[in-house]
Formats: sequence, C-alpha cells, structure tokens
Amino acid sequence: MPEGDTVFLAAARLRRALDGKTLTRSDFRVPRYATLDLRGEPVESVGSYGKHLFVRTPRVSIHTHLKMEGVWRVYRPGERWTKPGFTARLVLGTEDAEAVGFSLGLVEVLRRADEHTATDHLGPDLLGPNWNPQEAVRRLLEQPERPIGLALLDQRNLAGIGNIYRSEVCFLHRVHPSTPVAAVPDPIALVEEAHRILTEAVRHPPRRPLAYGRANQPCRRCGNGMVVRMLADEVADRSERSVYFCPHCQPAPD
Repeated sequence: MPEGDTVFLAAARLRRALDGKTLTRSDFRVPRYATLDLRGEPVESVGSYGKHLFVRTPRVSIHTHLKMEGVWRVYRPGERWTKPGFTARLVLGTEDAEAVGFSLGLVEVLRRADEHTATDHLGPDLLGPNWNPQEAVRRLLEQPERPIGLALLDQRNLAGIGNIYRSEVCFLHRVHPSTPVAAVPDPIALVEEAHRILTEAVRHPPRRPLAYGRANQPCRRCGNGMVVRMLADEVADRSERSVYFCPHCQPAPD
C-alpha cells in the first residue's frame, strides 16, 4: 500500500498540473458520480493528509485514496496513457495537462465544508504543517499494551506510516516491533524519527530501506541477519502483516 510520502508527492505532481487552472475535462468513472461534471470549475488547491489526497474547487473537494494499487499519473493532452484505460477511475483535465487516477481505492466528492469528515478520525499528519509529536504519542499510549509495530500502522494514531516505514522506524529506534507501546523508550524520539524519515523521503526520493525487504541479508548496523515475521493485529482487523527487523539490534521484549 502506498505510504504518506507517495501520496504527498502525488499531490505535488497534481498541484503543478492543476492548481490555479480551469477544468476542461471531468470524467468520474465510478457509478455514484458518473453524471457529475466539473468542467469550468477552477482548481483552488491540491493537498494531502496522511494517505488521503484532495483536489479542491470552490464548490467541492474531490477526495481520493490509493488503497493497495492506486496511482495518479499526469500526461499532456492526447498523450498515450501508460496504464490500461479500463483501470482509470477519475480523469481531470486542463488545457495543458491531464491527471488520471488509476485503480483508486476510493473516490468521493465532498462539499468543501465537509472535507474535514474524511480526516477527523486521523492522528497528526507526519508530513503536515501542524505535525504534533505530543499528540501522536498521546494517541499511541491510549492502548499501552499494543505492540508498537502494529500501533504505528494505525492511522488514528499518526497518519502516513505503512508497512515499509513501520519497519524502518522500529529499526532506527532499536525497538522490537512486538514491544508494547508503554515499554518503548522515549516515544517522542520514535515519532520524531518517523517524521524525519518521511520528510527525508519526500525531499530525496527514492529512499533506500534499511530494514524493509531485507530478510536474510546482513543488518546494515551490526552485520547479523535480518528477519521477517508476521504480526497479527488483534485491535484492528486481525490480519497479519510482515515486519522486518534485526533480532540482535532489536531484541525481543522480556
């Protein structure tokens, strides 16, 4: 699933293509909005919050979420798309650009005054202007026995971390993913590490993972073998997700 940095960078691309311009094409390929026509509407802004992306006109906010396979691409008018047309769920065009959302997991249109309803449940945005580490830690500690490797994925605690960055954050903080939140040393430093990693990722993409995807490879810190394990989330949906760590640098909790 794309993470906060991917969505932040997608919003930046759409901002360059659409912001301040008038829509000349508005093609919603989802049944609920099939008849909605926003041609003639100016795009006032494009932004993101965690994994959520918003394209705003004076009347509405177009809210999209990439989910597992979604991606936004920008083309010149008439340029051949690089993904199959049948996977396009939304096309927004101006005189000099065409933004296409392929395989989007969510497309909804909200009144501008109601945009907040899409993010009210989320924790602080790691890449937002009002990032608040104290609030993120407060939310994490509401479930003190939950493993930190699972709590970091919960967007209600802090918005923007997915499976890649939860492995990276735990590795850099030298904490085992199954460590209860309450036992994590210096949780403020941990969430600020997350903020630093994602900020670095949007400034200098792509970021080379230190832990994620490196099972059976030498730890970049100590040289011992990295491992991958599954953590089942009993709090959220009980699904299992793989997490990568170094058992030497990140010893299991007692």
